[in-house]
Amino acid sequence: MRIKTITFIGLTLLLLSFKSDDQLTVYLIGDSTLSIKEVKNYPETGWGMPFAWFFDSTVKVDDRAMNGRSTRSFIEENRWEPVVKALKPGDEVFIQFGHNDEVPTKKTYTNEHDFVMYLTQYVKETQAKGALPILITPVARRKFDANGKLEDTHLVYAQLVRDLAKTLDVPLIDLAQKSMDLVQKLGPVQSAMLYNHLEASENPNYPDGKTDDTHFNELGARKMAQLVLQGVRELKLPLMNHIVVKK
Repeated sequence: MRIKTITFIGLTLLLLSFKSDDQLTVYLIGDSTLSIKEVKNYPETGWGMPFAWFFDSTVKVDDRAMNGRSTRSFIEENRWEPVVKALKPGDEVFIQFGHNDEVPTKKTYTNEHDFVMYLTQYVKETQAKGALPILITPVARRKFDANGKLEDTHLVYAQLVRDLAKTLDVPLIDLAQKSMDLVQKLGPVQSAMLYNHLEASENPNYPDGKTDDTHFNELGARKMAQLVLQGVRELKLPLMNHIVVKK
């Protein structure tokens, strides 16, 4: 009986180890537009939160994105090194920065040259571990001109990401363009329903109300996550084989 028990335990541990090795981990690195939010920030929602529920149980979505981070500060704060150490062959790393890199008045500002340099570091170090890097252009802000045309607030930095993806021959999800198309289609009024807009006293987290045209509510986050999922399908990434939602 003791031998049978030991054998059963051994087989169970072996099966669990295979399951662990076969698991695909998808790392999300970037800024507040895709990060996991605290309850005190509700209904603000990063697109990485609903994105995690699009896949079967063999996929683990590990969202390491953090509010206010740029390509530079994410590395300087030692947020990238633990990801590199954990990477295994077959994992995927979704890389979306730009919101904080491109603003000169922010302490996280990263000039164009360094922005490309840091993105290249993310890509190369991911590839060195046998994992797949996917570059993502920064998701749209809601900023319309007087004629109702959405302004491209990421014009320069989004193009840097596109150009680098071509140079390094790595997959690109052009979330900037996809999200701009969606926001423009909805227009200046209806597009507000995607962002963290609240009237005074509507939510206890924001008693004075909130008008935020950068961060999303639950609906907006899901819409942006669906655009990223669309990109996964278009690129035919290995992750596509694990999708469990229709749209």
